[in-house]
Amino acid sequence: MSSVHEVIPWAGHVNYAASKGGVMLMMKSIAQEVAPHRIRVNSVCPGAIRTPINMEAWGTPEAYRELMKLIPYKRIGEPDDIGRACVWLASDDSDYVHGTSLFVDGGMTLYPGFETGG
Repeated sequence: MSSVHEVIPWAGHVNYAASKGGVMLMMKSIAQEVAPHRIRVNSVCPGAIRTPINMEAWGTPEAYRELMKLIPYKRIGEPDDIGRACVWLASDDSDYVHGTSLFVDGGMTLYPGFETGG
């Protein structure tokens, strides 16, 4: 598991963002190493997901409105969104997907601040 913060910097949370960047390079390095054995290695990168750990980001109408400024798809993710992505990656349907980060983020990594041309 990684996070959108493997590519989105996060001031005040350098430890978290740096660790997710490390997860990304660990995943890619392991993927490169085991590819000849046809062992697939990928990571899932959630954006904002409705879980208790980040309740302050979505727990009030005001907080939710602010959060939606970061999500072009205009809804918070649900744990099942992540679960379905993981099941797909574990299935034969994703057989040729290897060494990639799958962002399940409602478009957070599209940098919504630039959606109107910057």
